[in-house]
Amino acid sequence: MLDAAGVESQVQPADIDETTVKAAHHGDAASLATELASAKAAAVSALRPGDWVIGSDSLMTVGVRRFDKPRNRDEAAEHLRTFSGQAIILTSAVSLVRDGEVEWTHADRATLHVRDLSDTFIESYLDAEWPEVGYCVGVFRMEGRGVQLFDRVDGDHFTILGMPLLPLLGALRARGLIAA
Repeated sequence: MLDAAGVESQVQPADIDETTVKAAHHGDAASLATELASAKAAAVSALRPGDWVIGSDSLMTVGVRRFDKPRNRDEAAEHLRTFSGQAIILTSAVSLVRDGEVEWTHADRATLHVRDLSDTFIESYLDAEWPEVGYCVGVFRMEGRGVQLFDRVDGDHFTILGMPLLPLLGALRARGLIAA
């Protein structure tokens, strides 16, 4: 997303234990997504003194149940069966960190209305999209066949892709990191 927006960046995976962060967290999805995004950015920031570091994270919920990325194809199919006919909430957060200090955060949510999915569709979908969708918390890529899962989508396109990009661009402009 940043490359497409003309923002030069480098990708560096963060070495954090997401399971521990999730287990210790007792807030809502937005605060957890923000905490994870900030933890990722802070971990990378420790390795890159003086650099501005962006971290992001997304969470998927149906009702009160939170879904993580599927561990395997069978779990992906189970997630899709659970999502079928439901409104799923995707919460995405972004954090901007410099020298280990969280300078700015933003979280947004989108509601995705999943159509009724047949077992035949789920299997053919996973035949075409697995393992790539295994890296996605909602088992879909909106920019691919995943769009076929939905009847309606309410929310920001970039939030659905995994990062509230427009607010981030505003934060980067405000700090003079990109042209205003």
